[in-house]
Amino acid sequence: MNLLSSLRYLVALQEHKHFGRAAQACHITQPALSNAIRALEREFNVVIVKRDRNFAGLTPQGERVLASAQLMLHEHANLQQELQSETMLPRGAVHIGAVPTAIPIAARFAAMLHTRHNGIQPVVLSLSSNELEQGLEDLTIDMALGYSDRMKVQGGKLRVWPQYVEHYFLLRRADKPNAKGLQIGKPITWKESANLPLCLLTPAMHNRAIVDAAFTTAGVRASPAIETNSIMTMMLSVVEGSVCSVLPGSLVDTVRGYGELEALPLVEPDVKTRIGFITHAQARPSRALEAGLVLAQDGAWLRHAAAHSGLMIA
Repeated sequence: MNLLSSLRYLVALQEHKHFGRAAQACHITQPALSNAIRALEREFNVVIVKRDRNFAGLTPQGERVLASAQLMLHEHANLQQELQSETMLPRGAVHIGAVPTAIPIAARFAAMLHTRHNGIQPVVLSLSSNELEQGLEDLTIDMALGYSDRMKVQGGKLRVWPQYVEHYFLLRRADKPNAKGLQIGKPITWKESANLPLCLLTPAMHNRAIVDAAFTTAGVRASPAIETNSIMTMMLSVVEGSVCSVLPGSLVDTVRGYGELEALPLVEPDVKTRIGFITHAQARPSRALEAGLVLAQDGAWLRHAAAHSGLMIA
């Protein structure tokens, strides 16, 4: 039995929760995956998988084996990076997950990290807050860029690296196009904006909870004309349609070149949400992740993030 391969198959089974899909993801047959899981059970003399007609989850003993498997595979990947890296030249992948509203900042970070260390391969993923939390827990995400106040940092399992503060704007079509690009209008209250036709993220997105809370504080409830889980849809619906969108500054920054649009700072209440990188505090970081954390604390980078997150606009 190849122990590492079997542990990798177990992690895939937990991720896909289906024997066939897990086998496909691992590029093996379903019987081969099943045999590998049974070999693990014989190795540790415990039942790992609850068996029914379909995958029914892991036993308590299986959860413990899974946690060890994730750590062992993490350490294996770290060792491979160390052996392939020269003394001052880290190499390998670093997986960066980000909530959709922070993707523009995550993209800038990844580009700057690769420029500094061309041996590092950033992998940027757009994930929900729940997916970020799960990715940090099972070590499939190295760095999560998201709402640091939301993350479960109790018990010292996670560590937060503050990055910037999210400000909110109403994005709408301008009365007159501006040849110089995006126009910044006068502030508008959340109460006033609730009366406009809005395109908002779906209720399942954490950003929508922040927006709804702001409307509630303002004493109103918004009934969106369009709902979506796509950031692109939120912006293009304003460009091509007759609706407005509530967007954080990091997304407003990406449409600076659109002279037909204007962004109005939202006030009363003045909502400010802290965004940070979150990492696993107990797992040993890879060389690539160490380089990423150095950049995340670099003053030049933090000023760059602030300038493109809407802080300077606000």
